[in-house]
Amino acid sequence: MEKTTKIHTRNLSFSYNGKSILKNISIDFRENRITAIVGPSGSGKSTFLKILNRLWETIPGCAMSGKIEIKFAGRFQDIYQQQYPVTRLRRQVGMVFQTPNPLPMSIFKNVAFPLELAGKNDKKTIQAMVEKSLKIVGLWEEVYDRLGTLALELSGGQQQRLCIARAMILRPEVLLLDEPTSSLDYKAAKAIERLLLKLKKQCTILVVSHYLDQVQRIADAIVVLREGKIVTQELSPGK
Repeated sequence: MEKTTKIHTRNLSFSYNGKSILKNISIDFRENRITAIVGPSGSGKSTFLKILNRLWETIPGCAMSGKIEIKFAGRFQDIYQQQYPVTRLRRQVGMVFQTPNPLPMSIFKNVAFPLELAGKNDKKTIQAMVEKSLKIVGLWEEVYDRLGTLALELSGGQQQRLCIARAMILRPEVLLLDEPTSSLDYKAAKAIERLLLKLKKQCTILVVSHYLDQVQRIADAIVVLREGKIVTQELSPGK
């Protein structure tokens, strides 16, 4: 593996109720880059992201084989080793979904929620981290005077940035995004794109997208999935 490799998969296969979804995938992803995963609907793109965060394990009928290693703090870790806790993985690998999913609580509590799960209880530390995370996603100036407001009252674009702030508050080394702008208008989508270009300095980003123009704007590399197999891996033009 190259020194710049962040995620390393070998012979990865996945099935659901006996139907093959991913077939013998071996690929490396480089760190501090945005890699776009594209392909037809049903080709396994979203499933691939969920495997990197172990989000499928409680779904009956699923089966996986192969190996996935992610480099954390400079060392590769097999994320499916029996002794490796999924709670630690999800602090290091953040996930943002297609539809914004703020929790039915205040803006502040939404962003602070992962800190509470991680056992942090110092109020000053939590307040500082929430403010920093909201500033990272460009939301602080829009909400600083209404942090106690229900997060569901935010616009769609604001909700998605809030979800990214929540995913980033524990400073994950990998950020996975599944169609993060598909439910947003043009202006909100462009704001998310600008944000991702900034965030790749802090973490490695994998993003599923159906928008080829968006892929050309933000991606450093493109992976094409078709029928559960990688058919193309290339650098985005000009990258």
